[in-house]
This record gives sequence, structure tokens and C-alpha cells, in this order.
Amino acid sequence: MASASGDDMHAFAARLFPICRSITGNGVRETLAIIKRDMIGDLAIHEVPSGTKCFDWQVPDEWNIRDAWLKGPGGASVANFRDSNLHVVGYSEPIDETMPLTRLKPHLHSNPEMPDAIPYVTSYYERRWGFCLPHAELSRLADGEYHAFIDSTLEPGHLTYADLLIPGQSDREVLISTYVCHPSMANNELSGPVVAAFLARWIAGLPSRRLSYRFVFGPETIGAIVYLSRNLDHLKRHTVAGFNLTCIGDDRGYSYVSTRSGATLADRTVQHVMTHVAPGHRKYSWNDRGSDERQYGWPGVDLPVVAVMRSKFGSYPEYHTSLDDLSVVTPTGLAGGLAVLQRCIEALEANDVYRTPFLCEPQIGRRGLYRTLGVGSTGEAAQMRLDIMSYADGEHDLLQIADAIGRPVWDLSPYVTELLAHGLLQTGQSGAGLVPRHARG
Repeated sequence: MASASGDDMHAFAARLFPICRSITGNGVRETLAIIKRDMIGDLAIHEVPSGTKCFDWQVPDEWNIRDAWLKGPGGASVANFRDSNLHVVGYSEPIDETMPLTRLKPHLHSNPEMPDAIPYVTSYYERRWGFCLPHAELSRLADGEYHAFIDSTLEPGHLTYADLLIPGQSDREVLISTYVCHPSMANNELSGPVVAAFLARWIAGLPSRRLSYRFVFGPETIGAIVYLSRNLDHLKRHTVAGFNLTCIGDDRGYSYVSTRSGATLADRTVQHVMTHVAPGHRKYSWNDRGSDERQYGWPGVDLPVVAVMRSKFGSYPEYHTSLDDLSVVTPTGLAGGLAVLQRCIEALEANDVYRTPFLCEPQIGRRGLYRTLGVGSTGEAAQMRLDIMSYADGEHDLLQIADAIGRPVWDLSPYVTELLAHGLLQTGQSGAGLVPRHARG
């Protein structure tokens, strides 16, 4: 399996890290433009006007920020947007005022449990302004006059998202979604877009594809809702599996959030891959959802999308703080996240429902697939061929067969190709393909 360099992935994350992103604005545009220019040339970028209705939501005003700082008595710097874009509450209105500390304090935010970290705070749908500080610094602020300055705009504009379809032989699609809406946090924000971009480039370079692959990059929650409001009918007709990529760049382990049913092709694929690649992984239920899998799996939408992660959002100590930096996301972490998704793609590409056309075992020895001198055991390769055929009843797909045999599906794929070539296997359900009748979740 070809793989990108973890160092290249980490370097790409480092390029995107300083950009101040939010759910709208130039930071999102700049991020998507870099991904398009340097990674995915066919990425289509879309603009949706503020006020656009999308189900029960509407696109908010666009927010952009140029500069911000907070100065204390005597002009001492307390917080500066140029030092960290997390110092400013997301979607802050502009302000240029001097005020006493008693009036300022309601606009200051910290996390007492992480006293040395700048917390990530946003206010997307209520107009307010504010600054974020490490709690240790906030506790030391002296009485006096403070000058709050935020040079921002909050006015009608657009929400920006991007998508890409990599076509295959079939119009059955795999959805890969990630978000580009947080400021400088490496694992929570950038690991998903970086892994998705490198995955798209890898898929596009495959010599052949049975399935088609749809990539979506947009702001979390509102972006997924906008995308679904525009594409739901198509997605419901064509999506056979989907993966929402988030927090997938650290070195602490692997995890995923299941769909509501827990039994879709996406669930079975991720479970199978992680069983063999990351046996210590953790499975979370739908009740633990928190990213865009919420929207894709909502009743009436019902798309088979799981969230694929290393450390789950909200579960690692640096989450939603300035400590979620480029030391949390590592080259090996990013490369490992990519490798899991590549294995998922390989599994989906290989998966089908098979049947053997023979009553009793076929004579594979005369086809050169079984030694003709009966000494010792049958041999691993011959046993693998026989095991695959023994489960090929037209009711079980290759993932289920691989689980029954206890081997990864990518180990079985070469044998399946060989057995098909010898006429020892056939696809088992005309027109059904990927998913057996009793396992469609």
C-alpha cells in the first residue's frame, strides 16, 4: 500500500496552522485555496450567501478579522491576535474602547482546569466580543484602565465550502467529509483536512476504482447542513459508506463513532480495519457523537457515515485550547490516520457478495491451486482458497467472510481475484454488489 510521507503531511499542516478560520470568512477561503492549489486541483469551491435557508438553519453573516489586542494599565500587552488567533473570541464584533477591569471582565474567558492554555471560545450566532487568556494570567490582572481593540467585520457575505468527486466504474459513492472552521488548533482542526487531502490524492492515483469518492470540506455543523440541503437526494441514492475525519493526527490511539444502527457497511468496514490495524482501538456509540456525523446520521438523512479519529474529540487534554498545537499532531500520527483510511478504501474496493457455483468442494488441484501429492497439511494458500469458497454462499460479503476466517480483507483479495479468474467464484447477487441483503443497516 503506497503511503504519503508523514513529514510531508506535517509540513502541510504547519502551513495551514497560522490561518484564522471560522465558519465563514477569508480564513476558510484561504485554507481551501491552498488545498486546491497544492493538493487537489479539481476541488470545486462554492459560496452560499448569508441568510440562505438550509432546513431549520440559515447561513450567518460573514466574519473577518484583521487585528486585535488588549492592553492593560500603562499600555502593557495582555492579549494579541498576532501572537495567537485564539486570543479573540470567534465572531467578535469590532470594538475600540477603554474601560475599567470591572467592566472588561465579563468579556474575558479562561479555563481554570487548564491554567496555562488559551481556551477556544466562539459566539457564532449571538453578537458579542471578547478575549481569551490563560487562567493564570487572567488571575493576575490588576485593577485599572484597559484598552480593547478588535478590528473585525460582521456583515452579510457568504459561507464557503468545497467538494470533489473522484469517479469510479460505479456511481455508488463513498463520502469523505471533514471541516475547516477552527483557528489554530492542530489535531481538532487541521488533522482532518490534511488526511482528507492526502487521501484524495492517493485515491485519484489508483490505477482503477470500482467506487466513486466524494470529498467535502466545509465548516462544521452549518457546512454539513448546507451541503445536505443542496445534495441530500443525490447522497441518499448513491452513498454506500461514509467517513467523517476529525482529530486524526495524534499518536495516542484510534477510535470511531458508529452510526445510529451500528451495522452499516461503514461501521463494518472501520471495525474490520481497526481490528487488524489498531487492535487497541475504542468504539464509541452514536450517543457519543459530536462532529458532522450528527448531521449525516440524523433521522430522515440516514447516511451511513461514521466518525474516524485517533483520540476522540473532547477526550484529550489539549482539546479546544492553544495546547492543541503542532506538537500534538505528529508525522507518525498523521501517516497512521491516513493508513487506516487507505485500508478502509481497499476493503470497500474489494468487498462484494460472492458465491461458489459448485456443489461440494471443486477440484482445485487440477487447476494448479492445490498440490497433487498428499503429504502433510494442505498448505496455507490452498486452505485460504477453500475457506473463502466455503463461506461464498451468495449471502455473505467479503468483509463477513474475512471476519469469519479471522484475516484482513486485503489478505483475501488476491485469492478472490484468482478464484474468479478460474471460475471458482462468482458475484453472488445480481445488481446488489457491496452489501449483502441481511447486512444493509
